[in-house]
Amino acid sequence: MENKKMTRIVLTALFAALAFVATYIIKVPTVGTNGYVNIGDTIVLLCAWMIGGVYGGLAAGVGSALSDLIAGYGMYVPGTFVIKFLMAVVTYFVFNVMKKVNVNKVIGYVISGILAELIMVLGYFLYESIVLGYGLGAALSIGSNFVQAGTCLVLGYALIGALEGARVTTLIRKYV
Repeated sequence: MENKKMTRIVLTALFAALAFVATYIIKVPTVGTNGYVNIGDTIVLLCAWMIGGVYGGLAAGVGSALSDLIAGYGMYVPGTFVIKFLMAVVTYFVFNVMKKVNVNKVIGYVISGILAELIMVLGYFLYESIVLGYGLGAALSIGSNFVQAGTCLVLGYALIGALEGARVTTLIRKYV
């Protein structure tokens, strides 16, 4: 039991590091809100599908928020943590419910991934408009966030398919 807990902690740290790198490595500034588009949601999806639950949420939230902090987007750190945490946790639960009612796994990935990205787009709109005070000006980033969402969905589906083909997901899920 103790070994399984330690493995979860190590996997959480590993996926947080992956989320950080994927978010930090490519940053395209968005119009009007001082945010940026990145490919970090690819790893947020993997956090949900491979680790899941609170551990997956923490990996997604911590890694993504740390990237904002180090990249100089400190005003986004709290919002990013909450949004990415929610994306991963909700995606995990939706995917697992679909799996339990025997929905095809690919459909489960597609639906849960789309839901995650809708949480991201809506979450950042609300954060930017209310917390950062951009009001309706926050709508300027919706298009960029949808581009990020679509890109990360495609990359996430490709990666989860490759990892399943290599049986990496089976190995990881055995320990979480």
